[in-house]
Amino acid sequence: MPAKGRITTEAEPDLEEELVATQTPEPSVFNFKKYTLSLEPEKRTLTIDETGETFEVTVRPMSWAKRNQIISTSLKFGTDGATGFDGDAYVRNCLKEILVDAPWGRTSEAFLLTIDERLGTALERLVPKAFGGDDPDEVDIESVKKG
Repeated sequence: MPAKGRITTEAEPDLEEELVATQTPEPSVFNFKKYTLSLEPEKRTLTIDETGETFEVTVRPMSWAKRNQIISTSLKFGTDGATGFDGDAYVRNCLKEILVDAPWGRTSEAFLLTIDERLGTALERLVPKAFGGDDPDEVDIESVKKG
């Protein structure tokens, strides 16, 4: 009879150990260069829909940080706590940032205030989405303008 306070167990039969070779995958090195912007400007051909005229512009890629900075300056906060988005300021600031070369020369605030809707609509196609993505070909600029 076992002594009080002691636990006894029956001896288990010998278990045969089987060695299993497992291969742990080598951790891959994170290649951050896949996620950096090219510093090379890109030539783009734009078409004015109403007239069919085409023209070439040179654009530089906009960094994630610069896009966020422009979005931040385009957000407006009211005294009552309401927030708004100034889509016009966002589009103009993006165009001034990304357009490197165009038939009119430097893209300035003064120039952007003088163009008509036809040229403005063509240029808006270059502007990255403010919210929800980076593909300028999928921009619903009217929803950006309305905020």
